[in-house]
Parts: sequence; C-alpha cells; structure tokens
Amino acid sequence: MEGREEEQEKRDDSRFNQTLENNVQGFLKGRSVPGKALLTRSPDPPTSYHRSFSENDAGRNDHLENPLEEEVEDHSSSQKHDNTYAGKLRSSSSGKMMVQQVQNVNIGVRSSDYGRVMKFNKVLSDTTVILEKLLELAWNGVPHYMRPDVWRLLLGYAPPNSDRREAVLRRKRLEYLESVGQFYDLPDSERSDDEINMLRQIAVDCPRSVPDVSFFQQAQVQKSLERILYTWAIRHPASGYVQGINDLVTPFLVIFLSEYLEGGVESWSMSDLSFERISDVEADCYWCLTKLLDGMQDHYTFAQPGIQRLVFKLKELVRRIDEPVARHMEEQGLEFLQFAFRWYNCLLIREIPYSIINRLWDTYLAEGDALPDFLVYIYASFLLTWSDELKKLDFQEMVMFLQHLPTHTWTDQELEMVLSRAFMWHSMFNSSPNHLAS
Repeated sequence: MEGREEEQEKRDDSRFNQTLENNVQGFLKGRSVPGKALLTRSPDPPTSYHRSFSENDAGRNDHLENPLEEEVEDHSSSQKHDNTYAGKLRSSSSGKMMVQQVQNVNIGVRSSDYGRVMKFNKVLSDTTVILEKLLELAWNGVPHYMRPDVWRLLLGYAPPNSDRREAVLRRKRLEYLESVGQFYDLPDSERSDDEINMLRQIAVDCPRSVPDVSFFQQAQVQKSLERILYTWAIRHPASGYVQGINDLVTPFLVIFLSEYLEGGVESWSMSDLSFERISDVEADCYWCLTKLLDGMQDHYTFAQPGIQRLVFKLKELVRRIDEPVARHMEEQGLEFLQFAFRWYNCLLIREIPYSIINRLWDTYLAEGDALPDFLVYIYASFLLTWSDELKKLDFQEMVMFLQHLPTHTWTDQELEMVLSRAFMWHSMFNSSPNHLAS
C-alpha cells in the first residue's frame, strides 16, 4: 500500500513538473503560455461535469438564514473567558509559571525568546495595533499560537482597531459564504465550458497539494481547498485559476485551523469541526489569499510576466554575488527559468519541509508590498546555499539536483541562515541603482 502511494505521489509531482516545464519551454521559445482558464459566460448550457459534494455542501442555505444571530450568540458566550494573550499570561499563578508556559510553546528559534513573546503581547494588546511594530517583530518569526491573529493583521484582512475587528471579520466571512452559494454551489448547467474546465483542473490539483502531509489527502480538506480556489478564481477573472495557487492556500489553512484543532497536523481531522467553523476558516483563507495575491497579480496573469521579470532579476543578482556559479550555469546552458519558475510560482512550498513553511511565511507577510522584490534575495540566498556543489555538476546533474534539493532535514536554523543572507544582500544591493544592470 505504501509503495503504491509513493508511486502515486511521484506521478502527481511529475505531472505538476511537466506542466511547469511546458510553460517554461514556451517562455524560452518566445511563446506566451497563459497557464490558466479564461472565463466567459456561455449562453448555451455546457456539458455536465459530475463532481461529488461533501456533507458540508448541504445545508448551506440553513446557515444563511440567520448567520448573524449565530455569530452574535457565539461572541456573547466567548466573552465569559479572557482569551486575549494578556489574559492567558495573567492566568499563570506566578512569573515562573508564565515563563515556563511561553517556553513550552512550539515556535521558531528566534521567536521562542520570552522577551520577544512579551513584545508581541504588548503590541497585540493595544486598542489599535501599530502595524510598523508588528511588521518588525513578525519578520523574525511569530509565536505559533499568535500566527492566526498576526497574519490577519499583516495582510490587512483584520483591521488594526480591535473595536472594529470582530464586526469586520463577521462581515467578510458572511460575504465569502454568500459567494460560495453564488458561484460554487451551482448545477453545472449554469456554468460556462471554461468554468467547468477550471473546476475540473482545481479538482485534479487539490489532491496534489502538499502530497507528503497526509492531512491534505483528506477528502474534506480537498473539498475546502476546491471551494476556496474556485470562488477566488471566479471573482478574479483577470488571472483565473493558475496551477500553483493551490499550494499557496495551504499555509493559511493550517494556521487558521490551528485555532480549533490541537496536536500535530498529521492528527487533525476536519470532521471534528462544525460547518460554521469550517466556513469561517475557509473565509479567512480566501481573504488572506486575496490580499497576498493582490500584491503580485502579474505573477498569475497571462504569460505570468511578473515571474519572468523576477527570474531575470534573480539571474542578475546571482551573477553579482557569485560570478563563478553564474558563469558555470551559463556555460552548461542552464536557464534560471528551468528551476526558479517553480520557486516563484509556489513560493518555495515544494522545495523545503512543510514543517518550516510557516516560519518562512512570517517573513513573507512581514515584507508586505515589498515581498516580490525581496523574493529575489531570498531565492538567491537559497540557491547559493549549494554554491560549491553546483560548480561541480554538469547540465543534467544540475537539473536533477535543483529539482530535488537536499532540504528534507532542514529546520528553522537553516531557514534562518537563508533569510539572514537575503537581508544582508538586500541591504547591500537594493540601494544601488546599478546592482542588477547587465
């Protein structure tokens, strides 16, 4: 059984790589490859596309009948407990117990420091969060149990003013639920052919998301991903759905589910949650994905020009930092598009262990609108981690090496080194107007 599952994972990964390779080859040959489904409304009923509905697909209208009353009721009951970070810390009977509580939290190397946790607590406890302070703290890692609130704030999904926060989240979650009813929960006779094809592609890609984490193979998880992705694609017709966006939802899904599920991700089951909870988590994922991609729209529009531009910048930056490696790759005929396209398309999710993805995304989200440009420095640092090895490889060996990088044993420590070098190089080169000049 395990052998068959491993073979299936390899086939799925191979199909994904083949799709990216086809796109890359198109770029290298001067062709424009959209990599997406264009959305047009067809006046004629399209051919029916049969898909299965989960139990959560049923009962949607019942929830819509009076969602605000349910949410207000939930809010009133939650007021009986002080669930703020300050409240949790005050509940400890002594300073020693409080220190132990913080130290036991499973967080990254830098963010495990007690003083940093207190700084986060102070910033988040203000009536109006000062985002500049939060961005500065989050860049070096966010305590795991604070990530849901911090990520919502960093992306601008939750407002800094705590008095408005709950009402805004309630309204946005209801808006998502209504969008699912309007766009997703439809008979296929009301979809265009392009929409049916797009939904089919999403349904194929969802099982390929993070194949090495069994949680994402649960049917209910894949159904949630499908709803989020399809609703997002319909509401963003300029890009539609592009392969790779399915990976970008997964960190949000894990973080927002962590508010309701305990233990490791491998032990989670979506069936332990009510429909209302699942709907709220999906809504948070949808809006955070929207905010993230708003800052890099041209990465996923026709021909993906944003990715092509950043790949060129990466090549030039590597040439500036490590000319021998750049020259060797050029002499061997290796184009940066052949490996870096996937890095930008999936934001390294397929290149490093999933257990450290959230730490990387702390820095991603803390960069805000500057993220696309900073990705160039992160990926240069990532690539040059293996500078010595790359100079010893020929073309075919480099291709294989870069497709299967030896990162499976990486921890936060290796990732911190990559980010530290990226920060250093950004400080050195970004202010120089000619640092990427040929």
